Amino acid sequence: MKLVVQVKLLPSLEQAAVLGVTLRACNEAADWVSEVAYERRVFRNFETRCATTPT
Repeated sequence: MKLVVQVKLLPSLEQAAVLGVTLRACNEAADWVSEVAYERRVFRNFETRCATTPT
């Protein structure tokens, strides 16, 4: 069962800045994983995690 909850964030200016930095870092990481998965032609969850795990 999936639960969906909507929330409205009301961060302070400092919190908003930190949240923005965090979201950009997450997006950069997701872009990197997507590139690696595409280059290696690996699209399943477990295989993608194995392909992107540092050795």
